[in-house]
Amino acid sequence: MTAGNPTTGSTPHPQSGPTVGTLTERALRRHPNRVAFSWDGGELTYRGALALIGELQAALHAVGLRRGRTLALLGGNRAQLWCAGSAAIALGSAVTWLHPLGSLDDQLFQLTDADAAALVVDERTFGDRGAQLASRCADLGIPVYALDACSFAPDLLSIARSGGGGHFTDLAEPTDVVNIGYTGGTTGRPKGAIRRHGANVALLQTVLAEFELPATPRLLAVAPISHAGGSKILPTLVRGGTVHLVTGFDPDRVVTAIARHRLNCTLLVPSMIYQLLDHPAATRTDLSSLELILYGAAPISPTRLAEGLDRFGPVFAQMFGQTECYPISFLRTADHRVDRPDLLGSCGVPVAGASVSIRDDDGVPVPPGEPGELCVRGATAMEAYRNQPDLTARVFADGWLHTGDIARADDRGYLHIVDRKKDMIVSGGFNVYSRGVEDALSTHPAVATAAVYGTPDPRWGESVTATVVLKPGATASADELAGHVRGVKGSLQAPKRVVFADRLPLTALGKVDKRRLRADWDPA
Repeated sequence: MTAGNPTTGSTPHPQSGPTVGTLTERALRRHPNRVAFSWDGGELTYRGALALIGELQAALHAVGLRRGRTLALLGGNRAQLWCAGSAAIALGSAVTWLHPLGSLDDQLFQLTDADAAALVVDERTFGDRGAQLASRCADLGIPVYALDACSFAPDLLSIARSGGGGHFTDLAEPTDVVNIGYTGGTTGRPKGAIRRHGANVALLQTVLAEFELPATPRLLAVAPISHAGGSKILPTLVRGGTVHLVTGFDPDRVVTAIARHRLNCTLLVPSMIYQLLDHPAATRTDLSSLELILYGAAPISPTRLAEGLDRFGPVFAQMFGQTECYPISFLRTADHRVDRPDLLGSCGVPVAGASVSIRDDDGVPVPPGEPGELCVRGATAMEAYRNQPDLTARVFADGWLHTGDIARADDRGYLHIVDRKKDMIVSGGFNVYSRGVEDALSTHPAVATAAVYGTPDPRWGESVTATVVLKPGATASADELAGHVRGVKGSLQAPKRVVFADRLPLTALGKVDKRRLRADWDPA
């Protein structure tokens, strides 16, 4: 920031925790000459990243962004966009990342619901959508900026460079809102989860303490940094590592990047892991530098996970959480044992900062081994849903955040997700958990991945229905797959309807979009 810009005007309490901006500045000052970010054709040092954030901070202040307002971001995995978000946070503003796969209507809803003061678009990845948003935002009074010169918005980086420079200055306070993260909208409009600096600092501390990052991470950031993938950037920088940025998942590009740059850790959603396992390049390329593959965002097939362990070695670790509270639990690399399917099918034990309770529909804790709703509280939980006080009150009933996940805990405290409450199928008066049917389908040698959900049935209320993606070159009939599940799980859980597809629809968060599958199913 240049001289004369406002400061917070208050004195922190000696016990006040640091802000995200303070931790970002400390990390970037530690190793000024190291490479903070790299990508095909470029790189940015720690010193360069700190200078760019300072310039962007001055530019955003010059165009009207102030403490207490919100900056919206839409883009691919670009260092400049992450720096723009960091600049806004240091100003005392919140950031909200638009879902990269979201519809235009949902993105406009998010902009208005979050009361965004401005939108920054990565026009290289989202040029067409950026132009659409710029046209609509003009009517909403929301200014739009791009990262480079383009036809629909001023160039924010040019504004930053022409402003005479700026210095990183943290104007935020620990109690400021730092992020409004929107849910995937699988049950309706996306909901904005409000988080303050303390929650994100607790997240950083949890990742550093429990997520088994290498001593000096060389992180492949291929999952969208707008969501959980972005939460590994600052921990990597705190450790003095490098973030290698790739936009869009392509197995060839991923294996090439890992081998060429000797990358040692990454975060993948299950669908990405499946694509790697099915891609011939993954077997003929040296990926021995990998020490850690974090995965999450959606359930993973235990059968395919075992394939991954055989292919890549003991490098997998699972992080479990949700937009409203992340992380909740962690399954360590040492617990990924093919000879312990009870562990391999779990999502680990609660992280140190999270307390969990599994409760029945009356809010009474259930005994170990019994299923109930997973409830959680801890420093990384959201404060509230934005503009939804009634829903917030329901979700925080009895002082616990009700996650909507049906889970059970074993006698060692390992959590096992049985299903989402909204995905449980009631057929003929019996409960069928879709996760168990999906796991059974995945044990068939022809199945790459599957999604199970309920569809209306005039006799049974709901029928167990499966959409199945077969492995390349594999064949299987609907009757064969239904019979396979019948042999593994019994007749109640065998799919009555099987639909084959080339791929499963995913939400912006990488989860299977079962709402679309239900809507697309044609009983004729």
